[in-house]
Amino acid sequence: MMNNSIEILAPCGSYDSVVGAVRQGADAVYIGSLRFSARAYAKNFDSNELKKAIDYCHLHGVKVHITLNTLVSSDELPIAIETAKTAYFAGADAFIVQDFGLADIIKKTFPDIALHASTQMSVHTPAGARILYENGFDRVVLAREMSREEIREVVDSCDIETEVFVHGALCMCVSGQCYLSAMIGGRSGNRGRCAQPCRLPFKVKCGTGYDLSLKDNCILNELCELAEIGVTSAKIEGRMKRPEYTAMAVAVAKHSVENGVADKQELDRLRAVFSRSGFTNGYYYGKTGREMFGTRSKEDVISATEDVLSDIRAEYKDEVQSNAVSFTLSVQNGIPAKLSARCKGYIVQTEGAVPEIARSVPLSEEKAKVQLNKTGGTAFYAESISVMIEEGLTIPVSSLNNMRRDTLAKLESLITAIPERSFIEPYYKNDTPEKRVGEMKYRVHFRHCDIPEIFKKCEIVYVPVFSKKEDISGLIRKGYNIGVEIPRVVFGQEKILKQNLEEIVKIGVTDVYCNNIGIVALASEMGMTVHGGFGLNIFNSYSLDFIERIGVKDTELSFELTAGMINRISGNIKTGVVGYGYLPLMITRNCPNKNGRGCKECHGKSTIKDRKGNEFTLMCGAGCTQLLNFTPLVLSDKQDSFTGAEFMSLHFTHESNDECVDVMMNYMKKKKPHGEYTRGLYFRGVE
Repeated sequence: MMNNSIEILAPCGSYDSVVGAVRQGADAVYIGSLRFSARAYAKNFDSNELKKAIDYCHLHGVKVHITLNTLVSSDELPIAIETAKTAYFAGADAFIVQDFGLADIIKKTFPDIALHASTQMSVHTPAGARILYENGFDRVVLAREMSREEIREVVDSCDIETEVFVHGALCMCVSGQCYLSAMIGGRSGNRGRCAQPCRLPFKVKCGTGYDLSLKDNCILNELCELAEIGVTSAKIEGRMKRPEYTAMAVAVAKHSVENGVADKQELDRLRAVFSRSGFTNGYYYGKTGREMFGTRSKEDVISATEDVLSDIRAEYKDEVQSNAVSFTLSVQNGIPAKLSARCKGYIVQTEGAVPEIARSVPLSEEKAKVQLNKTGGTAFYAESISVMIEEGLTIPVSSLNNMRRDTLAKLESLITAIPERSFIEPYYKNDTPEKRVGEMKYRVHFRHCDIPEIFKKCEIVYVPVFSKKEDISGLIRKGYNIGVEIPRVVFGQEKILKQNLEEIVKIGVTDVYCNNIGIVALASEMGMTVHGGFGLNIFNSYSLDFIERIGVKDTELSFELTAGMINRISGNIKTGVVGYGYLPLMITRNCPNKNGRGCKECHGKSTIKDRKGNEFTLMCGAGCTQLLNFTPLVLSDKQDSFTGAEFMSLHFTHESNDECVDVMMNYMKKKKPHGEYTRGLYFRGVE
């Protein structure tokens, strides 16, 4: 028998799911309000349902985490804070947040609430966890792609609580770094509106045709190991799934924690309720490959029979009696009967009828105890009953029952009452951005060090951080303003990266391009000049203030913003936009080619086709694969639309040097593009 030392955290998209999770043994649940939830298409909770759910959970000693885990525009921030305020005063225990700016305001406005960093922040390194802890976060929800060794490294790095996904859907892309749904259909995953295009047909050479779709993650057998590592919370994914799924997943997790391993029969029932060709634990054990891929088949759908679902519902149909009550009944002549009760440190008392002299059979101690024991259907059970009845007296059974019900109702009110909470009225600044003075400056990104001379005119020329040092030194000698670009994700590579950056600094490079808060922290600690990338998802002025505080000198803004929104963002640090490139719509740890011919022949570059025949480039490096859009973003003739941006970034990936030079010249001359191109989301926006 194992000690229950890890929280079981359940997903709840409806009140019925809350009930199922609590009755099956969840320690905490996470639910979304009607706005600003990363599962916008779940049923979610209005203010009345939210209060009802929180009260029910607190009655059973279960915590409630509220998801506010989407990017929020400056105009939306006051509405988001009002949403948070409703949940806060309803008794919420924690907020799960993606947006740096929203998190900052929440921390200042609601000082009594725990703040959790959503997995949408893409945190997967010790430095990322540390910087969150230093900036007021109580918990970090780690990236799903991490191995157990990488999880352990983060846990050991600082005192922040850690939360790990142990069951549920696996996105192909690292959470918070997927722009596929936004670009294809205008529905942003970062805004909670993902249309899941990755579950549609995408095919690599020799693939199955569903080469962006992974099986569901399942490491429910490993909960005790996670507890030993020091993980705080075992998180189940699935707020959009039915209540039976939530209840079954919690039951499996509970069994695993209490017995050291999940029950195979229960796992089979969980698979019957929902799976995509079964489950995978590939990321946890560091074994990526074809066996991780799967899709929702007909067999998966029909396995969720009504017999299976009704059997699961039967397991949680009855209320859980989780609160022990000590009753004391006093029946004395001439005064109303009194029933007092003690529970969780609370003491309440209720009066009943004035006792009468019994005409036949007086009220006995045994009969009184039988009635007081009838707590079925409530969250209470009688742990002890003390009865004092003067001889020959009686009271109606109905009075005794009413006293019991009223007493338990009083206890319930006390247990679910919200303690007084602090609230500091938020301050909202008026965005008054300064207009750019002079011409747009350019920064360019290359995947190699063979760079044409025209780019000497650029403000910064970024080359990969793992480039040969002699190549970087050669570019500096030739007069290029060189910076280094760190990959968006660096699973398990923080120590190697730090050593590499130390060598980079020695040869005179101090400018570094960072797309992740953990990488920002690492580079900032080393005294480098940190330039933020689009992967930081800066969506409002308050997020800009946050990253300035942690050491970012200037940053690209999210390319999910419109030009108008970009022009209204203001702060002390300069901002720029991604102005050219085959936009990286996904970054994955399991290469799609592993579901096809494998990775031996592609030499770091291949393609994948969607059902319409569009061909997306796959670029591999640093242990990950980027899926690039099939047409380039071009803004050469639209630069004057971005009056709030100081610089424009041109991201070159698989273009030839001649093509790169042509692009640069077109931007310098503000020429209208030709051929196929996209304006991205800058003039159409996202949901």
